[in-house]
Amino acid sequence: MSSAVRTGAPPRWPVLLLGVLLGATAVPHAAGATAPAADGVTRAALDPALVAGRGAPVAFLEQEAEHADTTGTVIGPDRTAYTLPAEASGRSAVTLDPGEWVEFTLPRTANAITVRYSIPDAPGGGGITAPLSVTTRHESRTMTLTSQYSWLYNQYPFTNDPGADLLHPEWWITECQCVPAATTPAPVITKPFRPAHFYDEQRLLLGRAYRAGDRIRLTARTVPTTIDLLDSELVGLPRIDLTGVNVLLFGADPTGRRDSAPAIERAVAYAKRIHRKVYLPPGVFQVNRHIVVDDVTITGAGNWYTILKGREVALAEPAPDGSVHTGVGFYGRSAAEGGSRNVHLSDFAIQGDVRERIDTDQVNGVGGAMSDSTIDRLYIQHTKVGLWFDGPMSNTRVTNNVIVDQIADGLNFHTGVVNSVARGNFVRNTGDDALAMWAEKTTNSGNTFDRNTIQSPTLANGIAIYGGRDTTVSNNLIADPVREGSALHAGTRFGAEPFTGFLRFTNNTTARAGTFELNWRIGLGAIWLYSLEGGFDADVRVTGDHYLDSTYNAIMLVAEWGVKDLHSIDDITFKDIRVDGTGTSVLSARAGGSASFENVDARNVGAVGVNNCGRFGFPATGSEFGLTDLGGNDGGWLAPYLPNAITCDDRPPVVAPPAPSEW
Repeated sequence: MSSAVRTGAPPRWPVLLLGVLLGATAVPHAAGATAPAADGVTRAALDPALVAGRGAPVAFLEQEAEHADTTGTVIGPDRTAYTLPAEASGRSAVTLDPGEWVEFTLPRTANAITVRYSIPDAPGGGGITAPLSVTTRHESRTMTLTSQYSWLYNQYPFTNDPGADLLHPEWWITECQCVPAATTPAPVITKPFRPAHFYDEQRLLLGRAYRAGDRIRLTARTVPTTIDLLDSELVGLPRIDLTGVNVLLFGADPTGRRDSAPAIERAVAYAKRIHRKVYLPPGVFQVNRHIVVDDVTITGAGNWYTILKGREVALAEPAPDGSVHTGVGFYGRSAAEGGSRNVHLSDFAIQGDVRERIDTDQVNGVGGAMSDSTIDRLYIQHTKVGLWFDGPMSNTRVTNNVIVDQIADGLNFHTGVVNSVARGNFVRNTGDDALAMWAEKTTNSGNTFDRNTIQSPTLANGIAIYGGRDTTVSNNLIADPVREGSALHAGTRFGAEPFTGFLRFTNNTTARAGTFELNWRIGLGAIWLYSLEGGFDADVRVTGDHYLDSTYNAIMLVAEWGVKDLHSIDDITFKDIRVDGTGTSVLSARAGGSASFENVDARNVGAVGVNNCGRFGFPATGSEFGLTDLGGNDGGWLAPYLPNAITCDDRPPVVAPPAPSEW
């Protein structure tokens, strides 16, 4: 880091103070960050050695701006919601005033970069654009940054207007601890209210390949610009397929000036008749609506080269599914129409134009029902949800995709999805659960989320499981959830079918999770199980997980207050777990039930090892939540609290742990 770097200076964006001004009592958590590897490379802002074998096998190398040379100001670390550091990878970034720079040293040969950044919103919302200079020893380029897909405000489902009044004054809010519409005198609500979703990212193919040791300098030119990180990679040549049905032959325009959707549909129809695949060559193809696919393979030249880009289009009247907009996306037929089968999509990018959250809108990158299908090596950005599947459907593989900058989820297996897998995907900056299984009305069964990397979901959870049978969540890496959720979650909520069979969380790693729940005003766990609409009837086992630098708890088992005497969380098994750093406890139990622990090792625990409130009845016999010690639980966190000692303190002082290290 250059001698010119300024650390600890006040952030120059007033919005950074809003978490404090609005009374959000969260912890800055200013413990030292994990040092990168010797070449400056991190994975989820951690030394890669700490997460070996977990997460997605991506082609790029990540470097955090706060570890680079800079004349700008390092902001953070800070985990307070509604602030720029909280949404940054590693909870820290670099803010550049015009003329200031941050410079990265390439760790290996690269010809392409991705810059994750934030620039201010327009005064009235809607975003601005601003140039960023990209300088190397051979060239100087300009990236045109935008905040048109960033900056959401207010209460769910959010707005782009920073001056808007409360969307739901009839809802209780934590800022005043009141229902504003029912409070006299009316509370003063600071505007903009709850700003969030600050970051976006942009990719750039450089004019040549640069060697390890070469430098890339990013310079702000006209507005304060926050740089979170730089990903660099060596992108191969475009894939050429002379055997596929080329969409150019059917009139598709690779310059993006004309609508290519009809031409692509003609190519798809022809390819199905002659039993060949469709080829999307290099280019930018304008597509402003869904392309419905069934029994077809569509492949591109690589997701850096083939880009399907569209505008969000208002419909003249609502669609039967309630949508009021459409946009670029590939959709299977609806389940009511029998769904689609044998769809294979690979090696292209889908870039949408979604700037607001309208939950009835079907403006997702991939959607519908697709059985016996594969989605591989796509890059999906600026859609509402990257991939939202509405079953029943079965045997679909979602692999090796990059899903970023979504208004809502990254991927959701919704309703009757069976024997399907999401593996090797990289998901960053979602506006809701990054990966979810939601067994609404018809149960999901036999599904797996494996070896995915998830970074900075700005709302809700990294991975969320809502009901279902025989579910596996394994070998994932989840970092930096911001609010109203955490890294790993299973909940009986949202009308989901019950948990049955088994539920396995195996060999996952979380970092800087265990967030502050703004409505309950308590800390969650890096993994948290939540009982609202029922108990957990499945065989739930958590094995081999690592919970690193949890802001509050590592593990939370909690029942909603109104049903705490009705539902239990029983017989949960924890085995071979490592807990390296908690701001508060290893376990927080706020429900009736029981759990067993074997080889659960913990160090750097900030408060009591077990915060056991049970059902809050506090009987003389001890907590209504029982603990069983099966041996090997090192660190002294468990034994003093067996079998059910009451140690109920939901808001203990938070002690930021040291940075995680190799065990």
